[in-house]
Amino acid sequence: MADEFDSMYETFRALLDAFPPAESVKRLEQFGISPDIVQQIRERHEEQTMRIRELEGPHAVVLGNRDTWYTGPQAKDKFWPAVVDRLRRDGWPQQPAIAHLDASSSRVVSLLNHPKERSFSTRGLVVGHVQSGKTTNFTSVMAKAADRGYKLFIVLAGIHNGLRRQTQARLVQQLVEPNPSLWSQLTGLDTDFTPQENPASYFGKSNKTHVLCVVKKNATVLRKLARWLEKASDYLGDCPALIIDDEADQATVATRSINPLILSIMNSLPRSAYVGYTASPFANLLIDPSAEDLYPRDFIVSLPKPDHHFGTEVLFGRYALDGEDPGQVDDGYDMIRSVPEGDVACVRPLSRAKADGFEPVITDTMRRAVEYFWLVTAARRVRGTGNPHNTMLIHTSVNTAVHNSFKKPLEQMRESVAGSMSSGEDLARLRELWEQETARVAAEDFGERKVEFEELLAHLPSVIDHCRIITDNSSSEDRLDYGNGPVVAIAIGGNTLSRGLTLEGLSVSYFVRAVSAYDTLLQMGRWFGFRNGYADLPRIWMTDELAEWFRHLATVETEMRRDIDVYMTESVTPLSFAVRLRTHPALRVTAAAKMRDAVTAASAYGGQRVQTHYFHTDADWLTKNIDAARILVAAARSSSSEIDERPQEGRYVFHDVPHDVVADFLSSYQFHERSSATSTLIVEYIKNRVATAGSLRCWNVAIIGTPQGKPGNDFTFAPGVTVGRTIRSRLDVAGPADIKTLMSPQDAAVDLTGYKSNWVEDDFRRQRRAQRPDHGLLVLYPIDKTSAPAPRAPAAQAPVRGRKQRVPLDAEEHVIGVALVFPEPSAGDSLVEGYISADLSKISIEDEDFSFLDNEYA
Repeated sequence: MADEFDSMYETFRALLDAFPPAESVKRLEQFGISPDIVQQIRERHEEQTMRIRELEGPHAVVLGNRDTWYTGPQAKDKFWPAVVDRLRRDGWPQQPAIAHLDASSSRVVSLLNHPKERSFSTRGLVVGHVQSGKTTNFTSVMAKAADRGYKLFIVLAGIHNGLRRQTQARLVQQLVEPNPSLWSQLTGLDTDFTPQENPASYFGKSNKTHVLCVVKKNATVLRKLARWLEKASDYLGDCPALIIDDEADQATVATRSINPLILSIMNSLPRSAYVGYTASPFANLLIDPSAEDLYPRDFIVSLPKPDHHFGTEVLFGRYALDGEDPGQVDDGYDMIRSVPEGDVACVRPLSRAKADGFEPVITDTMRRAVEYFWLVTAARRVRGTGNPHNTMLIHTSVNTAVHNSFKKPLEQMRESVAGSMSSGEDLARLRELWEQETARVAAEDFGERKVEFEELLAHLPSVIDHCRIITDNSSSEDRLDYGNGPVVAIAIGGNTLSRGLTLEGLSVSYFVRAVSAYDTLLQMGRWFGFRNGYADLPRIWMTDELAEWFRHLATVETEMRRDIDVYMTESVTPLSFAVRLRTHPALRVTAAAKMRDAVTAASAYGGQRVQTHYFHTDADWLTKNIDAARILVAAARSSSSEIDERPQEGRYVFHDVPHDVVADFLSSYQFHERSSATSTLIVEYIKNRVATAGSLRCWNVAIIGTPQGKPGNDFTFAPGVTVGRTIRSRLDVAGPADIKTLMSPQDAAVDLTGYKSNWVEDDFRRQRRAQRPDHGLLVLYPIDKTSAPAPRAPAAQAPVRGRKQRVPLDAEEHVIGVALVFPEPSAGDSLVEGYISADLSKISIEDEDFSFLDNEYA
């Protein structure tokens, strides 16, 4: 009878969890179960529930939008307080740095399972920023998990010895050394995992220590660890384990050896939580969620950007997302310097066949970068603050032979400059370089004092003399070692310098490496991070194309994190909502093998605003767009049901223009090749939506200029349709003209009635849904070809925190800018290529179905 009752209880357990007590009793009685048995089932359930709640640790609370067992640190904790003490000794302030770390690490721990649960297999992902303290965050998570009863900690520390060793040292320093009697280590500073005798002794109930294992993601090492854990299988049921996968997108996803071994290790641990950490999570977000793999099905967390962190957006700027005011979006610091395309062949072989015997040329841009590095190092010695190390990165190729080829010419350059320090010509060149760079980015805007050339000159000979030229790659004996006093080094390398490893005191980078994927590009940005004491001095030399790619990547990152934040604010999980990743015509999101299960994301132009901000400046290209715009206005004028003429405001609106007129214009108008939108995609979307949803059949076409009448400023689209030209200066960056901002939020309401100046984004969307639910809006802007920026007021003459400045557009002909506003998507809205995501179509998430009980207990 007891077995029968136990079976009945287990059958109805889900029902008892799903409904309030009164409702669950009523449903049980509907199955013909006697009141006495119902009462026994309820008592058993209350008993079991109480037992779970009384497990060691705090009761469940709500944190963010989720229930959790973890409320935060407690007075009896040993490991987290030790981490805090160490950080304080290292100079971390309580506010805001330690407080933010406490909050973000508690958030991650709160998403883990309680270590006393009978069994669990959690999969989560934490998305940080490159060089932003991810190691400190997962160290804090480990400390808090250890304080609550997690016993085994396995850290997968990348694929290189340098990163594994660095991670082992950090964890020993912050976790083990403060409480040495409470830890057993399976790995050492210079020893990866080696099987120990009697593995069961580490996990038996008599051993109260926590177990730390820091291993490379290397098949041989992981295979040894998996076999060793198998020998201890009888004891692992009582061993809650936390697996931290540092650089979780590298080697973990879609690999024949590493991926199955990680899964094998997890399968040997009945109670395990896997948490991946990475700043480039693209591959992890595209894993097949329906497979028995490492898709982060339980949670995804985005760590906030720490104060004073130099990230992608801060350095390169980004583009406005839908709903943002482009004028409020960061342009980035004025720290990027252009390497001409002609220089690339001098510093990197253009094919694999040319790698052997390659001899690099120290071009003018590389010489300028190296000399600036020496000047920066001397200036930092004058200041005497911040990180004592000084590093420059040169990354031109993945080929180790190419790395090695740079050593001799750079050493010759160093000797040449050192020998000519008394030359008035050379000193004048160095002085000019220093004055130019310090004028473009003012030290005072970062709370620093400008170092005068005469001050740094006293340190310059010593800096050049002590500067080492180091090739750090998989075949070199040289390694960057910051453990033996202050370092001055120019590091030439590739993959060993592009993952996890911190380049201490990095101030100057020369980067022209050919890259084909987002994650590779982002991880190679070793210049991201903190620059305490020299935030005004970093510079990056790269091609204009690479700079644009990083700007695009900053936009991708921001949009991705916006999606991740949905998990914090809404009742969705990674199994019900997939993070979308914006694509690029010239870059892959990640390696092809890692994208094989991805699908086109559920994102279209519905509800979005598309606007041009890149332009060529040659007359032929611009004249074709002017001709296309004039043809459009003539057709719109003849087919419009109503014309709203406001010449005194420089505005015209043509209502109810047929969609084929707009499609013809878009097919003729030339979008710059760097634009995220293309005429082909937009026209395809319009035609599909007309055919499937019945919307976008009619458009309102508007012209927005300035009031006509100013001599020499008028632009005529058609007889009787003339406005003054607008001013749109360009950013002071190399490459095509980038005006960044075309349409203001108010312009998006040009065809709406009742506009009020205090409308916010929600008002614009609500009014468009109410007034123009099926109409598209196309706006033409006649932009003056000179477009000199307005002079700043005297108080604003100095650059603002080193930001990129505006310069005249200087086009050969007037420019036609185009903006499109699409109505909200409808049920029949079609997808467009431009975003990808994980495929959730094979995942079934429904309310609990109790219909099976009707047959069993009829």
